[in-house]
Amino acid sequence: MESSTTRVLLQLHNHRHHKITHHFNLSRELTRHFNCQINPLNTISNSVFKPISIINQPISSHKTLFPYSPSATKFQVRASSNSPATAAIPTTVTMVKAIRVHELGGAEVLKWEDVEVGEPKEGEIRVRNKAIGLNFIDIYFRKGVYKAPTMPFTPGMEAVGEVVAVGPGLTGRQVGDLVAYAGSPMGSYAEEQVLPANRVVPLPPSVDPITAASVMLKGMTVHYLVRRSFKVEAGHTVLVHAAAGGVGSLLCQWANALGATVIGTVSTKEKALQAIEDGCHHVIIYKEEDFVSRVKEITGGQGVEVVYDSVGKDTFQGSLDCLKLRGYMVLYGQSSGTVDHIPLSALAVKSLFITRPTLMHYTTTRDELLEAAGELFANIASGVLRVHVNHKFLLSQAAEAQTALENRQMTGSVVLIPDASL
Repeated sequence: MESSTTRVLLQLHNHRHHKITHHFNLSRELTRHFNCQINPLNTISNSVFKPISIINQPISSHKTLFPYSPSATKFQVRASSNSPATAAIPTTVTMVKAIRVHELGGAEVLKWEDVEVGEPKEGEIRVRNKAIGLNFIDIYFRKGVYKAPTMPFTPGMEAVGEVVAVGPGLTGRQVGDLVAYAGSPMGSYAEEQVLPANRVVPLPPSVDPITAASVMLKGMTVHYLVRRSFKVEAGHTVLVHAAAGGVGSLLCQWANALGATVIGTVSTKEKALQAIEDGCHHVIIYKEEDFVSRVKEITGGQGVEVVYDSVGKDTFQGSLDCLKLRGYMVLYGQSSGTVDHIPLSALAVKSLFITRPTLMHYTTTRDELLEAAGELFANIASGVLRVHVNHKFLLSQAAEAQTALENRQMTGSVVLIPDASL
């Protein structure tokens, strides 16, 4: 049976002398996007695409190909009868904008590009992102501190969006649902993405999408820091580095609510005011005074039960010195660089404990994920946690946003807003 695409190409053939340029453009775009080899002159004469053909598209739908507009186009592709492919499996391709990394390096390697997003398979959903969280872990992957699973890759570890497609046989999620996710898989710096349905959580009406996107990864990180890595209780004294940052701000509030005495370190007087507002009982401006000496003064020489350190190299040894006997060193980041080798004998001085946790290891099961997200959302709704979304950037401005975060020019949380949603 003659396909609609064949009819379009025959019409082009009838106007060969003044339409041939359009046909060459069409064949080139089809070759690039569908990985097929098309001889434009043979295609006109034979009216056959090899090895693929476009199917189930009325003639009117092909107007998007003249001129071609990738951001507004969807195709359904299958192998033709004379293709060497073993099976004809329909696939829908949607073109969206995303940030891509083709090589490791500075913020300049973040590229704004067109990417393909397929239809969700069994157990998956496709989500159109409304807001995307910016985190230091995104910078770690960009620089190669952490290894991305593929190259090139799309960064981003948290987002909130609307479900726009549901994989076959999936129950519990439907088109139109608002959902949030944090952690794996990476790839939230995109207008749309396909996600495993069991890695998203429903967004309650009490939390707006921008707030949720800014707090999912950071908030669930704080949950495991104060509830599981080291269980903070009333009467404990805790030290929080980068107390005015996205995680630090929430960490100070949550630890305070649990009854702990909170000591925070910051770099400026402005950030000190923010830390006090977030529940710090004592704030140390580390550029003006030695934080180790000040912690010992505050604690009467006893030290603290736990140090939450996201800075790493610059603060690590001092953090160990701040711990009391059998204290816990929770190193959950390394914004200043990786920590130098430390002999285990150094821990024996005070029988110290060290852990290097990551969120993905504390949300491995569906129950763990729902517990962490549920407690986070409840604390936001009740006012225990006040989320400071102090900075917003367009998704296309991700490089600018990461640069500001890396240079410690921001407080609170940062979100990226997909350009197409504005």
